[in-house]
Amino acid sequence: MVKHIILWKLRSDLTAEEKRAKAQVIKQGLEALKGQVPGLLDIHVQIDGRLDTSNADIMLDATLDSFASLKGYAVHPAHVAVADGVVRPNTELRTCLDYEY
Repeated sequence: MVKHIILWKLRSDLTAEEKRAKAQVIKQGLEALKGQVPGLLDIHVQIDGRLDTSNADIMLDATLDSFASLKGYAVHPAHVAVADGVVRPNTELRTCLDYEY
């Protein structure tokens, strides 16, 4: 099993209202990948309840069945469409932690 955890900071030039709207679109797009990407067992995007002590705006927490599936997820057309279409254009910082358990 592999955990794939990403933290993003939304673009600083977005208003608070724009950030809320963009975060929701990112959440919907990424969570819709469940059932589309082979080996992707679970995916959750956290955008609500963020405390002032946080320095990230969005967290993705995904579980895949293997490292090979993680590599396939990265290049899967549905994932690439979401990443290129809504994630990258609206974020300015990405931090990733992948680990096997």
